[in-house]
Amino acid sequence: MDQIKIGKFILNCRKEKGLTQEQLAEKLGVTSKSISRWENGNTMPDYSLLKDLCNELDINVNELLSGEKIKGNDYMNKSEENLIKLRKQIDKRKKVLTIISYVFMAIIIVAFILNIVLNRIFPDDRHWNIIRYTFLYSGITLFIVSIVLELFKFDK
Repeated sequence: MDQIKIGKFILNCRKEKGLTQEQLAEKLGVTSKSISRWENGNTMPDYSLLKDLCNELDINVNELLSGEKIKGNDYMNKSEENLIKLRKQIDKRKKVLTIISYVFMAIIIVAFILNIVLNRIFPDDRHWNIIRYTFLYSGITLFIVSIVLELFKFDK
């Protein structure tokens, strides 16, 4: 889906209805900054708001996701296109998350092995302990942060 096209469509529909960003935001229970981000194509409206947004703009969800008004005979085709685009986006996000997870798991495994090896080579050296634990905890922290970021990245 083209966020910029959808954003321009939201802007045009809002202006056709004679609403300001503030008025639309108030009706939807969001900030005017959120409306601005949608209209600039920076973010997408949350899925829980799609029906309410469409009702306020007198459009349907299919038209919103297409970023254009749909004539009657094109409705089914656009609906199918939107479903395919959504599925591709979901698949892409899953692939990215999987790759990130594998990379961070590899970092954690390497850090764990490095920790064991360095502990055998330098059992009492405190300088190596600092390096070992820094590397190990950094890997774990990066892994957790990547998962948290992916979980809260639904507004794009």
